[in-house]
Amino acid sequence: MTYSPFFVHGADRPSRWLISCDHATNTVPPEICEGDLGLPREDMERHIAYDVGAYEVSKHLGEMLNAPVVAANFSRLVIDPNRGEDDPTLLMKLYDGSIIPGNRHADTAERARRLNLCYRPYDTALGQLLARPGTVLVSMHSFTRQLRGREPRPWHIGVLHTPDERFPAPLIARLQQEDDLCVGVNEPYAGVLPGDAIDRHCTKHGIPNVLIELRNDLIADHAGPQEWAERLAVILQDALGRSGL
Repeated sequence: MTYSPFFVHGADRPSRWLISCDHATNTVPPEICEGDLGLPREDMERHIAYDVGAYEVSKHLGEMLNAPVVAANFSRLVIDPNRGEDDPTLLMKLYDGSIIPGNRHADTAERARRLNLCYRPYDTALGQLLARPGTVLVSMHSFTRQLRGREPRPWHIGVLHTPDERFPAPLIARLQQEDDLCVGVNEPYAGVLPGDAIDRHCTKHGIPNVLIELRNDLIADHAGPQEWAERLAVILQDALGRSGL
């Protein structure tokens, strides 16, 4: 079976939404280190390798919003599509206490090979889907409740955004009406990262967008992704209506 660096679901779905999932899988392509970065299985199953549960939420959300979904089919440890090509964290050699053996000696040539095999094909697919007039991007991610040696994170959901608050502001306001949610605003990460996927494709072109982070223990089981997708579908539609976009 030929390796594909990305998946697209529902390319012809007509709604304004586009759902992206940059860290959808923990796949190591066979062309990279013979499909094995040298990490134990438990490391490849945790947040350092991919965004646990985010792909499942994305697929359900795409169906509910009648929207296309584009997802990267390579581990963030192979190369991170949510970083600029010149970002020093593009190809991680140490992440949350784990050394990545397959990246230890990765040189400029290896970086270029991974860019061409994985990063750029996914980036091109994302750009093509965002070219549809009137598109609103929802970039789905998940985060771990606790990094090694750090305090637990309290948020159930985080909304990351740039200074373009046309859509994030009404979305945050709508989420804060949910009594059972602890909502992080530009938490657990900053919303502005020069060269990242949103900067490349949305900020520079005026495309409305938001990056949503769900705590991964809430979406790690079978039921969680669909429950959260159902909840988010209603909230996103409400927020878009309030935004006037």
